[in-house]
Amino acid sequence: MRQRQRMEMRYRAWMVVALLGIAAPVCRAQWIADSLLDRRVQEGIDQIYDFQFDAARKTFDAVVAMRPDHPVGYFFRAMIVWERILSDFDDESHDDEFYDMLDVVIRMCDDRLEENENDVTALFFKGGAVGFRGRLRANRGKWVGAANDGLVALPLVRKAHELQPNNDDVLLGIGIYNYYAAVIPDRYPIVKPLMVFFPGGDRKKGLEQLREASLHAKYARVEASYFLMQNLFMFEKDYPKALEIARTLHARYPGNPVFYRYLGRCDVSTGLLSDAQVVFEEILRRAEQKELGYDRYDEREAHYYLGRNEFLGGRFDRALKHFYVCDELSRALDKDGPSGFMSLTNLMIGMIDDARGQRSLALTQYRKVLDMKEYEHSHDDANRYLKSPYKRP
Repeated sequence: MRQRQRMEMRYRAWMVVALLGIAAPVCRAQWIADSLLDRRVQEGIDQIYDFQFDAARKTFDAVVAMRPDHPVGYFFRAMIVWERILSDFDDESHDDEFYDMLDVVIRMCDDRLEENENDVTALFFKGGAVGFRGRLRANRGKWVGAANDGLVALPLVRKAHELQPNNDDVLLGIGIYNYYAAVIPDRYPIVKPLMVFFPGGDRKKGLEQLREASLHAKYARVEASYFLMQNLFMFEKDYPKALEIARTLHARYPGNPVFYRYLGRCDVSTGLLSDAQVVFEEILRRAEQKELGYDRYDEREAHYYLGRNEFLGGRFDRALKHFYVCDELSRALDKDGPSGFMSLTNLMIGMIDDARGQRSLALTQYRKVLDMKEYEHSHDDANRYLKSPYKRP
């Protein structure tokens, strides 16, 4: 239900790009023979996931100094900028820097491929760099550029998989493509015309490949776990399994706001409301304190779920305080029309009015909901309560 669509792979634009074969994390594969360099890379990746950007920059500066001829350090330095972009997607001031850093990786890989067209390291890092370029272009609404990047990235990923089919890190990119190519066209019909340029997917196989990568990949394990969690939550509706992954990711990377949000959502979806209360209270605190990675979108989401919790407990005054803030934030954030947060918040405000015997106020709220896009049967509920007042069970 989250309408942010900007931060995590938030969703539609990002998933479209994933569908196009831009499975950027596949470039994290196990091709570094130097054990010291390998440890540094893993350390830096962990720092990026935990939003320790200054430490990660120092780590990958050291990696570049150790191997200036290898794309790994340059690529992950670009990933630090990518995470900064994700932490505030409305801020486009880092875009040009990110594109420039990706171009460095692409040129380096092209040089290697001129010497050896089967250089798997170059194939993967180039695929990753082109992929991330496409992901940012898609999130900025540059669909033609994003699609072109997909057409470039997919053959690179597939060739690398053919060259190293038993590499567990490779399975991440192939799994992402197989899953989204099967799922996304049905959910977002706007994508279907683009699919004539791409091979078909396999939903079941994609999930299996992501599970395998989440268990056995060396550098791509966390990213595979994240994709698997997201797919289980959003598409498969397997909330208990998604919750298990969310707990593991948050425990390992407590500084990562993406993993923390998913933990709260999974708690809600599995009925662990007291756990969700704790999570969203902390998310609200971090958003109000403007901690890195937390913004008004997170503040709105926290107010919504905290208000919903209070509503379900019959604590209507507390619920309304959260709902009014959620509604106010939605009016500022919803540039493309009312979000699900606004629609469902107004629905529950009307239900509270009904429960308190304020029928005329409730009718006004239900009519508002009908003027908004439908989310989670909001129109059905509004029509039902227009005919017969809501009564708390």
